[in-house]
Amino acid sequence: MLQFRQLPRLVWIVSETLSAWELPHVTRIKSSNSLKASYEDWLVTYGLSVSPFHLRWQTALFNRQFYNWGRWKPRFLYLWFSIGMVFGIVAMFGSVILLGKTLLQTLTQMLTEAPKAQNDRMLQVVVPGVNLPVSQLTYFFSAILISGVIHEVGHGVAAIREQVRFNGFGIFIFIVYPGAFVDLFTTHLQLISPVQQLRIFCAGVWHNFVLGVASFMVLFLLPAILFPFYYTGVGALVTEVTEDSPANGPRGLFVGDLVTNLQDCPVYNVEDWNSCLGDISEKSQVGYCVSAATLQQLSFPARVYRRLDGTVECCSNNSLTDICFSYSNKLDNHLYACLPARKIIEASKVCRTNMDCHKDFVPSFCVTPSLENQTRLIRVKHPPHMDMLYVGHPMHLQYTVSLSSFVPRQNFLSIDLPVVIETFCKYLISLSGALAVINAVPCFALDGQWILNSFLEATLSSLIVEKHNRELVGFLILLAGSALLAANVALGLWMVTAR
Repeated sequence: MLQFRQLPRLVWIVSETLSAWELPHVTRIKSSNSLKASYEDWLVTYGLSVSPFHLRWQTALFNRQFYNWGRWKPRFLYLWFSIGMVFGIVAMFGSVILLGKTLLQTLTQMLTEAPKAQNDRMLQVVVPGVNLPVSQLTYFFSAILISGVIHEVGHGVAAIREQVRFNGFGIFIFIVYPGAFVDLFTTHLQLISPVQQLRIFCAGVWHNFVLGVASFMVLFLLPAILFPFYYTGVGALVTEVTEDSPANGPRGLFVGDLVTNLQDCPVYNVEDWNSCLGDISEKSQVGYCVSAATLQQLSFPARVYRRLDGTVECCSNNSLTDICFSYSNKLDNHLYACLPARKIIEASKVCRTNMDCHKDFVPSFCVTPSLENQTRLIRVKHPPHMDMLYVGHPMHLQYTVSLSSFVPRQNFLSIDLPVVIETFCKYLISLSGALAVINAVPCFALDGQWILNSFLEATLSSLIVEKHNRELVGFLILLAGSALLAANVALGLWMVTAR
């Protein structure tokens, strides 16, 4: 938020009519007014401003530091903010294209009711507690505050570089969302050239872009940065298992376990874990090679019946160790056997058809778990512990187990530190980038409004001589940009909350 301020001229008109009041009432009013005046004086003294849903703090404590930054290496700052000006202008046009594309994607999703398309949109409305986990709120608000401060530091330093008076810096909280602002002297802004104004107005989105790139570099180089303390590429380290997780139990996963395989899919890091679960979810259930002799020895007669979704069950509902397997031979394509799952899986290789099991001329079959639709039997290897056999939807395992790609070299090192750094960098990349995009939109009350006005003054003053005509063009563009942004926000909120 870039705040421009003229010197205030306050005119107070006080009219008191006391003749109709009795003395006790007069005393009470004077006491109340005195208390109110003391409260207002206290707020002014500490730079505080309180209004419904809005708390603001402004100070001049950092003015000296801002002036030091603004006067540091003038030629470098001139080049820095000139690059930022070019980026801001490009971002203004790019944000309109991006919002237009996002709006079309949202409308398409609404018409086709395709829930998977929601993840394909680059911009999404975030509502804490709805599509943002409560456990992530600390990251979310911290990243918003830091992105806002860096944004406003850009405005402030650029303004001082262009000889605009800097009045102060502040932080605010609107409802629950934190932010920052700088107070610049409006008259000085109006006296400088449109190009100088552009350097100031574009500095915020430019600094957000730089912050996003810096966070991405830290995230990309994190394995090298933490190499002396953590090693990677050996598996996915379990950092948390929720109480309601299907992986929670005596033969499940525990904090500190290192997952190395999901079925026959190797896991070297968290990305592999997510990729393997995605493949398992999309593909059909794998089978396991079992010799004919073993199949005859382990299977026992059971009643076969169909579930409501059409799949077949042949084991007792009370069984916790046995699973119904389906297989085929040369005579019958639909045979079923209730088998002890762990004995079948641990000594077998995975297969898709009987042809995958032909070895050493030993008659073998590819037996496949007969489970409900979308349910999978997954073998999770986490040595040196016994393999975990998971039966359920793969995504439930993904959502209820948290992992890290970083394994501590020493026992006293925290397993959570790399996760905290990773998560915070991802939030900075996302939110700082979003702040750059949204502020660049030519919309009323955003940086894009001032960028557009200065851009039109710098480029159209020779083509459109009359200033009010240029202002009319700017107003129409701002109106369209505001409508585009409002439509994206409104439909995005509806997609998140109403559906």
